[in-house]
Amino acid sequence: MEAAAAAAAAKPAIRVAAICGSLRKASFNRGLIRCAIELCSESIPGMRIEHVDIEPLPFCNPDLEIDGKFPPPVEAFRRKILEADSILFASPEYNYSLSAPLKNAIDWGSRPPNVWGDKTAAIVSAAGGSGGIHSQYHLRQVGVFIDLHFINKPELFIQGYRPPVKFDGDGNLIDPETKERLKRVLLSLQAFTHRLSRSS
Repeated sequence: MEAAAAAAAAKPAIRVAAICGSLRKASFNRGLIRCAIELCSESIPGMRIEHVDIEPLPFCNPDLEIDGKFPPPVEAFRRKILEADSILFASPEYNYSLSAPLKNAIDWGSRPPNVWGDKTAAIVSAAGGSGGIHSQYHLRQVGVFIDLHFINKPELFIQGYRPPVKFDGDGNLIDPETKERLKRVLLSLQAFTHRLSRSS
């Protein structure tokens, strides 16, 4: 384990853009991103996660593109995605699918030139009865068109309200088992990103 950590630290740090599909400040999915940032800082050398806020983005409308330029919030968002090596989606589930803010962000990023292309990605979800399984699979379908490469395993679907308590009142992840599962997702994303970079 120590040798693997040392090897990971010796490679260039992977830059991960984390995107939450919920706009709620106490969202469980935002809590997953906060926990992922903490896990990387504490125990995953060679991986840096930055939360990229999608709330300032206007509704996707090509009429807002003037002289080949996007509105400033869109330009800033696209730059963050372009500079990242990997994407971490925290996707809630709305009506059996991904949320409107997340789809809007994806659509802005896919406007020519597509800034998502050829990046690795992972999805985690906290939702009601399904844990977000429908939203994740819809997001994977979207990823095919925008040329994202998702890790297949492990999958993380969290039934947020089922015992034991997994989040506190502020949306922070407090369940040790779920934290460990999230860490395994991050390690898989890290390994997959290194593997693809070697083959390119």
